[in-house]
Amino acid sequence: MGLGSTGYNIVLVVHIFAVIAWMAGMFYLPRLFVYHADAERGSDKSETFKVMERRLYRGIMTPAIIATWLAGGALVYFGDWEQARWVWAKVALVLAMSGLHGWLGSRIRTFAADANTTPSRTYRMVNEIPTLILLGILVLVVLKPF
Repeated sequence: MGLGSTGYNIVLVVHIFAVIAWMAGMFYLPRLFVYHADAERGSDKSETFKVMERRLYRGIMTPAIIATWLAGGALVYFGDWEQARWVWAKVALVLAMSGLHGWLGSRIRTFAADANTTPSRTYRMVNEIPTLILLGILVLVVLKPF
């Protein structure tokens, strides 16, 4: 049973849309942490960051990662990509991005408890990780090097 070309393309659109939404959050959340780490604990500024971080993570990033995985899995299954080695390298990078997503979620809980001890400089460096992973994914998808 297949999706047909129209069904496949609809799933592809859902996948691309979900990836864009997820990546927007993956780029923005660490930047929020940079500013939150420098905010005084218990201040209005800190409390505002807590709300922004929670809403971004729960309202945008988590639904987007779920849609990314579901649509991506459907594309692999219905697109008969199991034999393409580049797909499995891409999956490895998406797993790395998913692990980072989980770590960012743990940081939200740390900030919510006013227990962050990680300096803003660390979050500035973490902010670059999604860019590097995404670049690797794009190279694999577009160039299909193996």
